[in-house]
Amino acid sequence: MQGKVTVTIEKFVFGGQGLARIENGPVLFVWNALPGERVEVEILKKKKDYWEGVAIHILEASPDRIKEKESVFLSTSPWQICTFESENAYKQQLAQEIYERTGGLHFESPLPIIYNEEEFGYRNKMEFSFVEDEEGKIQLAFFERGRNKKIAVEGSLLAEPIINTIAQNILQWVHTTGMTTYNLKSLIIRSDGEGHAIAALFIKDILSFEDYPELDKNFLGFQLYYSTHKSPASVPTKLLYTSGQDYLVTTLNGVGLKFGLLSFFQVNIPIFSLALSEMETYLDETKPLIDFYSGVGAIGLALSGHYTSAYLVDNNTEAIEYAQENILSNKLQNIEAECIPAEKITELIEKRKQIIFDPPRAGLHVDVIAKLLEEQPETIIYMSCNLSTHARDIALLQSIYSVTSLKLYNFFPRTPHVEAIAILQKK
Repeated sequence: MQGKVTVTIEKFVFGGQGLARIENGPVLFVWNALPGERVEVEILKKKKDYWEGVAIHILEASPDRIKEKESVFLSTSPWQICTFESENAYKQQLAQEIYERTGGLHFESPLPIIYNEEEFGYRNKMEFSFVEDEEGKIQLAFFERGRNKKIAVEGSLLAEPIINTIAQNILQWVHTTGMTTYNLKSLIIRSDGEGHAIAALFIKDILSFEDYPELDKNFLGFQLYYSTHKSPASVPTKLLYTSGQDYLVTTLNGVGLKFGLLSFFQVNIPIFSLALSEMETYLDETKPLIDFYSGVGAIGLALSGHYTSAYLVDNNTEAIEYAQENILSNKLQNIEAECIPAEKITELIEKRKQIIFDPPRAGLHVDVIAKLLEEQPETIIYMSCNLSTHARDIALLQSIYSVTSLKLYNFFPRTPHVEAIAILQKK
């Protein structure tokens, strides 16, 4: 421990921490604290320009504060501490600050934020680690926020219930294998929103066992991977065992979408469906579509019927293989998919086409921005999971494009994260 201080929280900052200022000291970023609260903070990190900490005593509570539902809430959902109404309001405020500061946008009223009433049980993918409890028994774990250690959990309230059930079943099997935490790396489980799931266990050694977790009508597939110790990530270095299926299928807008355990897919399908409804209102059925960062086709294929033809682009091999399968299985016409980075195929961007982007957190490549400014397609639909790079890219395009619509989507209730969709139309 690096000491304690008592501070008053000024506001939330992008990322979800509370901001406080230490008298004659650095800026302090605090978890488990809401704007307006006076709190005692345990200092976790001391950097040159700022400190980080966690509130351990709430001396003067915000009226927005409520009792968290999990003792380990900071690991996965640090905004369990405020009402859902205030969470959405905080996200609106943070987003508006970012778009005004970085994007040069101005708003006469709060940004619309789209959400439903499902605060928990919405995530269709979770990754667990492992830790030994005080009795030396292996337990599921998450990394404790702000600290370089793991904390035991039974599951997560954010996850669809089938995920927690299967996680515990696999944990019970692990107990029978003789493995220790030195052998175990992580467990990834993915569900389909309809009570089915698949799972993969990643271990650090090449091992085999007499038996494996049993599948049933809800647990559809299990894979065991050796994952190289050279990477802390869940890298599937070698498949050691497989049973059942290694994919799931979800239906969006009447289109069946097959996706794998590791390929990108939206984690909150009900909110994603609302986002698709927003996008389709701006598509022109008489024009071709280019869907960059397409994944398995969750946007481009789910919006089929709202364009004359489509070309899907992604740099993930597994995702594009599933996209190609999805095109064939749904008997969709005039649609192609190619595995290539967006910046390597900017020639697809033409004035006569409409463009959809859903990039990773880094946002759009400078070559993509340059091609958009050169060709000037009429409509760009830009969905983003990182409001900072979203605002940056919008600012770079503003000489040619106006923001017709900008809406927030609360894909991640009880966390600080939010996504946004901007509709950009040529001036």
